Amino acid sequence: MSEDTAAVPAQQQRRAPVVKESGVSALLASPAGRNTGLVVALVLLCLGGVVTAGDRFADVDNMLTILRLAAVIGVVSVGMTFVITGGGIDLSVGAIVALSSVWATTLATQGIANDTHWIVIVFTALLVGGACGLVNGALIAYGRVVAFIATLASLAAARGLAEILSNRKTQIVNVPGFTAFFDASVLGVPVLVVIFVVVAAGGWVLLNRTTFGRRTFAVGGNPEAARLAGIDVRRHTVMLYTLLGLCCGLAAVMLVARTTTGSATHGGLYELDAIAAVVIGGTLLTGGRGTIAGTVFGVLIFTTLSNVFTLNNLSISAQAVAKGAIIVVAVLLQQRLARRSGA
Repeated sequence: MSEDTAAVPAQQQRRAPVVKESGVSALLASPAGRNTGLVVALVLLCLGGVVTAGDRFADVDNMLTILRLAAVIGVVSVGMTFVITGGGIDLSVGAIVALSSVWATTLATQGIANDTHWIVIVFTALLVGGACGLVNGALIAYGRVVAFIATLASLAAARGLAEILSNRKTQIVNVPGFTAFFDASVLGVPVLVVIFVVVAAGGWVLLNRTTFGRRTFAVGGNPEAARLAGIDVRRHTVMLYTLLGLCCGLAAVMLVARTTTGSATHGGLYELDAIAAVVIGGTLLTGGRGTIAGTVFGVLIFTTLSNVFTLNNLSISAQAVAKGAIIVVAVLLQQRLARRSGA
């Protein structure tokens, strides 16, 4: 404490004015307020789709298409929510999805799957994704490599390995049981969407109702304080990246099922889409605050936006500009609300 501060009488220090948030700011800063804003944005986007594309957008088949597309990147985004909440970042998720899809669809893997059970493809993708996440986490936690650099290196390495394994060729899936299972529906809802719902629900419980989730918030908010509180920060960091790797492996399975192919080109720009969905959902890029529900809404917003642009024959470049603008606005809003709430 400085001499100037010590000179101030205790009563005056206690009576220091407290700046209170206005009602609107407090509402926007709360989880309920953020989610309400996301719902309103999604509804407005859907209304825009109906106005500009009419029945082509409102058609049930188109809605199911949006949900199928959202399911794959949504699973990755759930895993990304944990990593960013824990104060990290991962730029390699798209490459991990590609590598997992290629490794799970090699002739050798498919041969074993045909001789035994198609679940071999799923286990292979999960194993590859989890191993990649484990390597990322170990480099960051124990190798003390900056997350941005470590995952950037993994992006290049995983994509290159996928190209080597596939010889830069698309691998066609020829395992009938695999495609039949993932093409099915449960009460009219595609299996891919059901998987996304289960992952999102499980992620919400893990983040908000378990010790693992509380430790994730603590590590992301203040790693040193978490360490002093008895949390093994390095081990927890490895677990977070491994969890994200498993989500990438599962997303690879879903992508292979949807396209019936494994390719080194799969997962292009998934890292940007996942980070964007997480940020839009209300998770702080600096860590310490995260929301699975917000991430789900963020995924739906971006997927619906892409669908509306496609139905109206707008270019991919225009989509990219719109996404970039949304991300910038979301980050600026986050920073402003964080300053107001003292986060």
